Amino acid sequence: MKLNPGLIALSVGAFGIGVTEFAPMGLLPVIATDLGVSIPAAGLLISAYALGVMIGAPLMTLTTGRVPRRTLLILLAGIFTLGNLLAAISTGYGMLLAARIVTSLNHGAFFGVGSIVAASLVPPERRAGAVAAMFMGLTIANVVGVPIATWAGEHLGWRTAFWGIAGLGVATMAALRLTLPTLPAPKGGNALAELRVLTRGQVLGALALTVIGSTAMFTVFTYIAPILREATHASLGFITAMLVTYGLGLTVGNWLGGRFADRSVDRTLIVTLGGLTAILIAFAMLMPFAAPTPIIIFLWGVASFALVPPLQVRVMSAAADAPNLASSVNIGAFNLGNAIGAALGGGVIASGLGYPAVALAGAATSAIGLGAVLFAVRRTPVPDEQQLCST
Repeated sequence: MKLNPGLIALSVGAFGIGVTEFAPMGLLPVIATDLGVSIPAAGLLISAYALGVMIGAPLMTLTTGRVPRRTLLILLAGIFTLGNLLAAISTGYGMLLAARIVTSLNHGAFFGVGSIVAASLVPPERRAGAVAAMFMGLTIANVVGVPIATWAGEHLGWRTAFWGIAGLGVATMAALRLTLPTLPAPKGGNALAELRVLTRGQVLGALALTVIGSTAMFTVFTYIAPILREATHASLGFITAMLVTYGLGLTVGNWLGGRFADRSVDRTLIVTLGGLTAILIAFAMLMPFAAPTPIIIFLWGVASFALVPPLQVRVMSAAADAPNLASSVNIGAFNLGNAIGAALGGGVIASGLGYPAVALAGAATSAIGLGAVLFAVRRTPVPDEQQLCST
């Protein structure tokens, strides 16, 4: 993918969203202590964000269908900035919770509309790579942005982290305005047409596959710290290093997923889901041993995020004549998978089956996704070259 200023601007926005979504996980003890609430209550800040993403994705997309795309993306970045500013000046738990909900409303629409815009900035045969370039900001956020925000929050106060994230929002707005061309709203687009797209079997199948893929990832990742601590008997430093290793794997996987999805979306999904299943089975078997853990976790990260570009492009292709809502809802589907995966992994742990069984549950979920792709390819394959409607 050649250097493209518009894609870089979109990636900066994705970076900021990634930091604001995941940084509070590392700041929960600090926030809970400062605001005088319990850890579970502070955890609702994360749940509220995920719920806001699921609600905000279709709501923002349907109500902004006639807004020019560049203007819309800048407005969405403005909502992101406002939400983080409110978080930075929050004086109590209720205000911070409201700020998190405001911040989340931009998430699904920014990634959904941004994916369509990213694909429009390159030739049709490079659109998966363009989507991957945008999502690269999200993966880099996990490697660089989240640790920095966590450090700043612990040493300078959690509000400092939100001030910094708000600054990223301002930078995103400026970058989008300076780099993106004038992009009119889709011609002939309307809310009813977008809603009708969601009734198509191919679109629903693609969205369901996104939920399954995300569930497979978060069934295990949600509990990676206790898994490494209890099953691998790892130190805190080792756990931190493994989180960075996983983030590096996500970055590499995102790039590979975009590169190979430009050749074939379906083949990329089949290979990736098959690989993810095998890796999680290996993790369940080798979990007690520290030596192979870095390799397994890196490969797990690669396989996990290699799914993202082809899943997003598959939805965009299945809804090519009205892709904006479907693309945004797909981001909500990722978050739904996050919630289901966390519940599935938690249920396995609560049942007393042990941490290796958590990895096997993730592998089983991935295998279900693999079976679904193979079935879909045999019956109604989505043409990889199907072009998106103009934005």
